[in-house]
Amino acid sequence: MGIFDRLKKSFKKEEVVEDAKLYDKGLTKTRDNFVSKLVNITNKYSKITEEFFMELEEILIMADLGVNTVMKFMDRLRDRVKKEHIEDPSMLKEIIVDELFIIYVNNEIIVNKINYAKEGPTVILFVGVNGVGKTTTIAKIAAKEIKKGKKVLMVGADTFRAGAVKQLNEWAEKTGSTFVGDEKLKDPASVVYDGLKKAKEENFDIVLIDTAGRLQNKINLMKELEKINKVIGNFIPDAPHETLLVIDATTGQNGISQAKTFKEVTNITGIVLTKLDGTAKGGIVLAIKDEVKIPVKYVGLGEKEEDLSVFDIEKYIYGLFKDMIK
Repeated sequence: MGIFDRLKKSFKKEEVVEDAKLYDKGLTKTRDNFVSKLVNITNKYSKITEEFFMELEEILIMADLGVNTVMKFMDRLRDRVKKEHIEDPSMLKEIIVDELFIIYVNNEIIVNKINYAKEGPTVILFVGVNGVGKTTTIAKIAAKEIKKGKKVLMVGADTFRAGAVKQLNEWAEKTGSTFVGDEKLKDPASVVYDGLKKAKEENFDIVLIDTAGRLQNKINLMKELEKINKVIGNFIPDAPHETLLVIDATTGQNGISQAKTFKEVTNITGIVLTKLDGTAKGGIVLAIKDEVKIPVKYVGLGEKEEDLSVFDIEKYIYGLFKDMIK
């Protein structure tokens, strides 16, 4: 059973619909823009022609799926149309949904959960350029962990952005986390050292480390992150347990460029895609996974703490194609 049929069957279950409401609401802009055009094109053409394929291709690119991902998808779609002798465009709705799901999953076991340490503190390193919502993401994750009864430490190692340390300290106070950082201390690795020392001595469960994201000086950033990772590894073997790259979904293809560059600089284990509710180009989720080969672990679908959600590809597909699946 394909994802289309599975979701159509699940759609009848009230608890499934309730569970996916955040995605439903958060993807409204993309759905109104993208899916309405898909429905229109399948109604516009009575037969599948080259003009149909060209128009579909343009719709997918405008939804920010990325040119490479769209080309791959179109090849798969043309192949299925030919092999299955499909002539009616309305029959493609199900295939489009299934194939986009297949492109994201790509025969892999998708791990969207945080890799927690079996013992001792779990260390999560956050990277990303200024303005993407990195600090608020750290605060939202801290709040979630505190609600689970975890003892959380925030480490302000973004010592280059004016006010970054102070901002994180304020979030620590609001969430009930403990904070380590000093605006006067300019060496990020030293701040991380102090933080991990405190984490081990005082038995913290979670350590969330904010770092600078100066992509304009890639070599310096690489050296800085290498030094931070070395300090972390010396304190806690196998740490950091996660290195999460925070990207603003509204930046579209620029976000994918950031992901590629950060991947060159350090070992990214997952992506946090913020402000997904603020863009009509929610296809970036599929493009990032296809082009950068890193799973999306969290998506921001609103301003509130609960609007930062562990990414679920089935709920995402549901939120995107709800009107077609009914």
